[in-house]
Amino acid sequence: MAIQRIIDTNMDEADTDEQLIEVTLRPQSFDDYIGQERLKKNLKLAIEAAKKRSEPIDHVLLYGPPGLGKTTMASVIANEMGAGLRVTAGPAIERAGDLASILTNLQDGDILFIDEIHRLSRTVEEVLYSAMEDFKLDIVIGKGPAARSVRLDLPKFTVIGATTRTGSLAAPLRDRFGHLYRLEFYTTDEIAQIISRAANILSTQIHPESAETLSYRARLTPRIANRLLKRVRDYADVNGDGIIDRTITEQALTMMEIDEMGLDPADRAMLRSIVENYGDNPVGLNTIAALTGDEASTIEDFYEPYLLQIGFIERTPRGRRVTSKARKHIGRE
Repeated sequence: MAIQRIIDTNMDEADTDEQLIEVTLRPQSFDDYIGQERLKKNLKLAIEAAKKRSEPIDHVLLYGPPGLGKTTMASVIANEMGAGLRVTAGPAIERAGDLASILTNLQDGDILFIDEIHRLSRTVEEVLYSAMEDFKLDIVIGKGPAARSVRLDLPKFTVIGATTRTGSLAAPLRDRFGHLYRLEFYTTDEIAQIISRAANILSTQIHPESAETLSYRARLTPRIANRLLKRVRDYADVNGDGIIDRTITEQALTMMEIDEMGLDPADRAMLRSIVENYGDNPVGLNTIAALTGDEASTIEDFYEPYLLQIGFIERTPRGRRVTSKARKHIGRE
């Protein structure tokens, strides 16, 4: 299925090219999608069963850290189902009327992808309940004593929700999803394959050892891997012959100050601040946010998942604690 992308006419040519590249890097089928094998196996079965019954697939909730491919997986599901895809985000649906407008414009079998679904307001969630379960939409016409409720029939559609905070979702909304899947961090081998595939799409020659080097610096996340690849490609075009070899890769990563574990200056500064001020003692999330000048949600959603994954931070009942492995890495043993 061809993907339509609307680009603001006020964008300059460079921004337009960057967005078009981002579209082409996204896989369009399960065969192109690298990693998440357990998730793909379950979804393939669900899609095959739905197509056999000529029904839309049951509602799907995808959760996990940012950058692991939730939006991409939604477009793959739509392509595999041969369905239309309507994309929106939780913060964009401010009122129940906004949701009603979106739902009444869907066609039979369409997929509605709601990114950051945990940020829907409670009023909007309550309207979504009956729409997801009964494919009915209750709207109120008029005000005061003359107000009356009207129930509209909706087409059979599928909601795919994506969230980094599944615990923030209201239980009644979470229970209406027939499929709940967590996207896991990728292995370095899978990230290396993603980098090689992206380089091929970008018509850039990359040596296998360079793809392997980048895979260790990409924080086990495809979004970061693709971003690093494009920055190293820029460096290779300016300072070399456009071919990404080990030397070019190391020089580019050194310039970006990304170390062998994928930590950037902000990660290392956060770890050093905790160790220098609190040593081996646990530290609360708000205290870490005050030390770094970041929001607590930024620490929790962006920095922490990867640092927990590689064993640099551990959670205790009293707060976060920097491990000996992390102290050794930053030279603060």
